[in-house]
Amino acid sequence: MEKTAVEQGKEKAANLINDLQDISFLKIAMIIFGAWLIIYLIRKILPYLAERGPNQVRLYLLGAVPVIRLFLLIGAVLWIIPLIFNITFQNFLVIAGAASVAIGFAFKDYVSSLIAGVVAIFEKPYRPGDWVQIGEDYGEVKSVGIRSLKMLTPADNMITVPHDKIWSSNISNSNDGAKTLMCVVSFYVEPDHDVNAVRFILEDVAKTSVYLDFKKPILVMLAQEPWGTHYKVKVYPFDMRDQFAFISDITARGKAAIKYVGAKEVSANYLAS
Repeated sequence: MEKTAVEQGKEKAANLINDLQDISFLKIAMIIFGAWLIIYLIRKILPYLAERGPNQVRLYLLGAVPVIRLFLLIGAVLWIIPLIFNITFQNFLVIAGAASVAIGFAFKDYVSSLIAGVVAIFEKPYRPGDWVQIGEDYGEVKSVGIRSLKMLTPADNMITVPHDKIWSSNISNSNDGAKTLMCVVSFYVEPDHDVNAVRFILEDVAKTSVYLDFKKPILVMLAQEPWGTHYKVKVYPFDMRDQFAFISDITARGKAAIKYVGAKEVSANYLAS
């Protein structure tokens, strides 16, 4: 007697999964626990070493965390699948087809973030330790997960940003894996002043900052505006985490220096009008 379509479907489904007595649930649990433990240790040890090691290797250690975690997860999944499923080429096509349809409908946004996370790990639009602008949020990337990244803002807020932002938003990376970034400090000076004196003294202010990276160039740029002259001091801090203290230092001493050479800054009310 020929089997009905329902019976054939049940038989195929049963053939996809190994017999329960052949499945080593203890081994599966040990694989999951081992992968979790290694990932946990990596997430603790590498950032710890990065914070206390040489500044040159800090970004390399932080950037290795998501890559290692991704390969560990893939390895654990590939190890567990043959323990549960009877893997043949035909069964693989059935499993892959059913899983892709179910996941695609049920977890569309989540899967989009997962795929974007894999893309982000290899294309590296951001890495742990980078300072990035995503939408209206700016801060240091503290960790890069499979679905999202965690970013610490200057206001000390930890923000979780899903990776699928890379499909629809521009991502501005201030250092792109380098150990320093450019800081820009603006000054607005009234027209009647000695340009060379102001330019010279602003450069001197930058050179004497305790936060300066002496290996990087110092640029003092100016542009003539209808209300006066706009000066931009472009400098690099020795450590990216000092960028806000650096900007504050240049701003405070730069304002005093401009006043010292007899120039006057344009009032904030005039600039806002």
